[in-house]
Amino acid sequence: MSVRSPEGWVTRRIRVGGFSRSALLGRLESAGVELNEAARRLFADDRFTTSQVGSLVEIVELPVASLEFESGATFTQIVERATGRGLSLCPLEVGPHFRLQYMDQPEGFWGNPPSQHCAPPGSITVASAPLADEDDAPKGFYLRRIQGVLWLRGYRSRQEHVWSPDDVFAFSRMPEH
Repeated sequence: MSVRSPEGWVTRRIRVGGFSRSALLGRLESAGVELNEAARRLFADDRFTTSQVGSLVEIVELPVASLEFESGATFTQIVERATGRGLSLCPLEVGPHFRLQYMDQPEGFWGNPPSQHCAPPGSITVASAPLADEDDAPKGFYLRRIQGVLWLRGYRSRQEHVWSPDDVFAFSRMPEH
């Protein structure tokens, strides 16, 4: 279940943790989720850790423009503004768990031209600390449905890349009780 705020933020609660990297990969495969090469590289990186204990995480999806960046912003600017509003970076493992629990993501392909060097239409980029600073290293995950197929994809981005005002990020927030 999700809730949409007046500023266009979508909030959902997901369960994170309790599975190893290999178990997460198995669950993604069993669910028919496709991964690109960058996502596979993230899973293979020893710095990608998972929590053995499950917990509930509140995910807040928001367009860059809702953070008052009408012309877009860099990842650093987006994170600074989001943390100033009580949001946090997600642990990297949130991406696979989010994908497994958001199976009804709307189609992002039909009617949209192919995209390159920018977030694809309909995608949700999970805001997490990059494992490496090198430009060619995958920085994190994004979720997408392409022609009916669910994807968990890794992405690469330079620090100076300006994200579009329409790009959607997912941050975490401690759930209110």
